[in-house]
Amino acid sequence: MPKVDLKKENKKLYNPSAKDVSLVDVPEMKFLMIDGKGDPNTSPEYQNAMETLFPISYKVKFISKKDKSQDYVVMPLEGLWWVDDMEDFSIEDKSSWFWTAMIRQPEFITKEIINQAIDEVKEKKNPLTLSKLRIETLKEGLSAQIMHIGPYSEEGPTVEKLHNFISEKGYKFDGSIPGQKHHEIYISDMRRTKPEKLKTIIRQPIVEI
Repeated sequence: MPKVDLKKENKKLYNPSAKDVSLVDVPEMKFLMIDGKGDPNTSPEYQNAMETLFPISYKVKFISKKDKSQDYVVMPLEGLWWVDDMEDFSIEDKSSWFWTAMIRQPEFITKEIINQAIDEVKEKKNPLTLSKLRIETLKEGLSAQIMHIGPYSEEGPTVEKLHNFISEKGYKFDGSIPGQKHHEIYISDMRRTKPEKLKTIIRQPIVEI
């Protein structure tokens, strides 16, 4: 059976330049999501989210392939990040960050398939974290993005470049508005990729001033 790869079907969304900021129109997409707060490097809540999102996503893929004859490539982890006042948003201080960890799902994946996947893995996973799992659509619309290559801890200059582009081109953003949060897409598998070669898409939904 053919295997759907949404990254290849949406190259403009998942393969931006690492040199120049680009504008994209991001359509409505379906995600499995878990919300939380705190530094992802030290927060047990974030680790629990990872240990739930990935097994459920792979179980959903297995069910889809077996029962629906629809196979696909599991999408990379993504994250929405924000603080109460985005003027105080700092790459260096993550302790006050709110986050939504999420993995995109193909449009043909239904709530019934996801519920079946949850039922099949729930005995092995943290029930509290499973209870936070939801499927939701997100539409960001006009966005600026760039590829960051290197450790997550060195994203600062890339984020600054992105924000400068947004200001210079006459746009603005407000992280308190739904769909306008700082967005990262972790293209590389951090378990198998050297820090200096990690690829992360930095995306920021924007509006015209």
